[in-house]
Amino acid sequence: MIKIKNVEITEELKYKDVIILTYNIQYPEIVNPKLEHGINRFNEYNRIKALRLEEYIKNELYEDAKKIYDYNVANGYPLMVFEVILNYYITYQEDNFISLYYDQYEFTGGAHGNTIRSSQNWDLYIGKQLSLSCFYPNNPYYIIDILKEINYQIKRQMNLDKNKYFENYCELVLETFRLENYYIIPNGIVIYFQQYDIAPYSSGIPIFYIIHI
Repeated sequence: MIKIKNVEITEELKYKDVIILTYNIQYPEIVNPKLEHGINRFNEYNRIKALRLEEYIKNELYEDAKKIYDYNVANGYPLMVFEVILNYYITYQEDNFISLYYDQYEFTGGAHGNTIRSSQNWDLYIGKQLSLSCFYPNNPYYIIDILKEINYQIKRQMNLDKNKYFENYCELVLETFRLENYYIIPNGIVIYFQQYDIAPYSSGIPIFYIIHI
């Protein structure tokens, strides 16, 4: 069994003695001695991902937060605190395979924050991430089959709630489908889209379970 350690980076950034930005970054680190090559690549990949996010926060986002703070103070508007949260979720873990996704939440003002999802599907034995095509070696039309299944599921869901997706969802599914936007679960694959891709904010991040194709 793969053993995973949770690594956390958190800080509150101040400007003129006022907290204007907070962040909490969490990422996984595998501590098993086996499959050393693949584990090292996994750990380094996720460590760099976390450090790059922290660099973006401390430089670009912090500068934006300072400008908004000064603007709000000058105009008598309520002060706000920028926030970034990065969490990960392990969806599959067996033998030398591990699948997970990250949700990166960012609030920079407005009615609500936004969340961006990303995922990883690793074969630790070879130290590489698996492409979606790896799961359909004998089906050159697997993308068409997946898109058909997604549209079928959307149609069924809209029979219960017509506002769950945008009306032109068929076109949007085709435009915004990304091969890398998937993760593994014990009995299949989950395809996901980003917020606003095919549905309003209230619908969250749309996911589709692809069990049998």
